[in-house]
Amino acid sequence: MSTARKRGASLLAAALAGALTLALSGCGGSDGGSAGDGKTLRLWHYESPNGAMGRAWAEAIKEFEKTHPGVKVEFEEKGFEQIQKTAPMVLNSDDAPDLLEYNKGNATTGLLSRQGLLTDLSAEAAERGWDKKLGAGVETTSRYDENGVMGSGKWFGVPNYAEYTMMYYNKDLFEKHDVEIPTSFSELTDALAAFKAKGVTPLANAGAEYPAHQYVYQLALSKADRSFVDAYQLYQGKPDFRDEAWTYAAETFADWVEKGYIAKSTSGAKAEQAGVAFISGEYPILFSGSWWFGRFRSEIEKFDWDTTLWPDSDLTLGSGGNLWVVPEGARNKELAYDFIDITMEKGIQNILGNNGGVPVAADPDAITDKQSKTLIDNFTQVADRDGLAFYPDWPVPGFYDVLVSETQKLMTGSASPEQYLDALQKAYDAGAPQS
Repeated sequence: MSTARKRGASLLAAALAGALTLALSGCGGSDGGSAGDGKTLRLWHYESPNGAMGRAWAEAIKEFEKTHPGVKVEFEEKGFEQIQKTAPMVLNSDDAPDLLEYNKGNATTGLLSRQGLLTDLSAEAAERGWDKKLGAGVETTSRYDENGVMGSGKWFGVPNYAEYTMMYYNKDLFEKHDVEIPTSFSELTDALAAFKAKGVTPLANAGAEYPAHQYVYQLALSKADRSFVDAYQLYQGKPDFRDEAWTYAAETFADWVEKGYIAKSTSGAKAEQAGVAFISGEYPILFSGSWWFGRFRSEIEKFDWDTTLWPDSDLTLGSGGNLWVVPEGARNKELAYDFIDITMEKGIQNILGNNGGVPVAADPDAITDKQSKTLIDNFTQVADRDGLAFYPDWPVPGFYDVLVSETQKLMTGSASPEQYLDALQKAYDAGAPQS
């Protein structure tokens, strides 16, 4: 997800309420007394039970308890936003779990590593072979330098799945309105115009969370190369938000809103609303992440759908999945390392792959579902060409909120493309490391 994974997570009020509860009374569901005895693994993650990762991790818990007689996993399901908002406070307290799922990137895992709140996993990664199971593009988000910048330095997290963005198509709507499913970008814009001419808004969207600014970033990536990504994400150069790629992206996105390809009314919508609207058959196209895939397989029953990569772009949003991180204050670190090991085993990875996830260490022959094979094959294409470009909110702390608010202004017309890009430049420069 990445901050990219705000999939219908807890509301801020609930997160803050949870933070207050944690601060005053400790973690609900655990008395804390069993922690540190070698008999309890306290685990937090925010995957839905019927999603690919949720199902895989449930099996991993069973396997862990089977292979660790007398050890109990105390699992607590958390909301994405709850962990996002409260992790620094919780991890700096006596109530830190032994293992939790956390968002990857400079502004999240990188920030916590810099603050000394996460365990250095470098020795374990080498000894247990985690480093051998992950490709270079996926491994990028595991390692952080002394400044919390991803891509080099020590291991502070382990992704055991991968994720990327793609085009989800409602094939029935394409057929109903006699529109060809596009295989090139020019065909995509033709399809958008054709749907609009028939009174159909073609693109599902959500301006109050990640989907809107991910459209913008993907448009920029379609005109960019690896040096653009390295400058923006890894500070290997100075990004210019008035360059050709960003200018094209902002102008094209604003044009699509003006033409009605994206509804202005979705400026206040959440990601969950966009996903549910696609599930209901309201929109022919949703551009979003592989995290929706398992849910769509479970919930879409009334129409045929498929996925494909964004046309005519070597780069797309994506990375290794969210990370298993071990808090520096964890009391049962060895148990945490053992659990990570289990989630990396082929059996668990195969479950992940056959339920709509993108595994990093599965047996390809064990993936029997046709749609899942397409999902995984498309990811392999992107990874093999070094096309993972991460997510737009990663580079600096607080940038996600800036992207949301400024992209909403671009949608509603209260900011021009130029004003939008200048606002992003100002916020990025304020948060990026000073050379």
